[in-house]
Amino acid sequence: MKSKLIIAIAAMGVAVLFSSCAKVPQTEIDSAQAAVQEVKDSGADLYVPEAYSALVDSMKSANESVEVAKAKWFPNYSKAKEQLAVVSQMSTDIKAKAETRKVELKAEVEAMIVEVKALVEENKALIAKAPRGKEGKAALEAISSDLAVAETTVTEVEALLANGDLIGSNDKIKAAKEKATSIKAELEAAIAAKGGK
Repeated sequence: MKSKLIIAIAAMGVAVLFSSCAKVPQTEIDSAQAAVQEVKDSGADLYVPEAYSALVDSMKSANESVEVAKAKWFPNYSKAKEQLAVVSQMSTDIKAKAETRKVELKAEVEAMIVEVKALVEENKALIAKAPRGKEGKAALEAISSDLAVAETTVTEVEALLANGDLIGSNDKIKAAKEKATSIKAELEAAIAAKGGK
């Protein structure tokens, strides 16, 4: 009788041990998935794509660990729980990195706007000094047209920046800066060639 009681208690203990580990950590899964979605919503996939990709891979790995554990007769989700905790922590860190990158990018765009405006003014002054002539007049008209496009781009970039489109404004202002810089080099070369500097 005693041995049956001991076996029953031991069996109950084993059942309790395995049943405590056997529950799918759904709360942790949901929490980690919500954290990943929050990171995506913050724009991390655009501003820190490598870090966001690593986060998605970590979440995928955690989900795979859950599925592997589910397939076992006596599932143990401790590894999956650890991975989900790491995903939650990574989410917090990556969201902070994305916010920092946004601030940096905005500052870069604002600095480039100032540079492009200065380049446009320099180029206008150089156009006045540039040699005229048959070929020079047509070239100056084309340059003036390109310069007007650069000025318009600055206005567009300021509007994009005001609307929070940091990536679009960054791409546009870089292109405008390259164009204004090449115009300046072209004008300086023409002036130097004619000895007008």
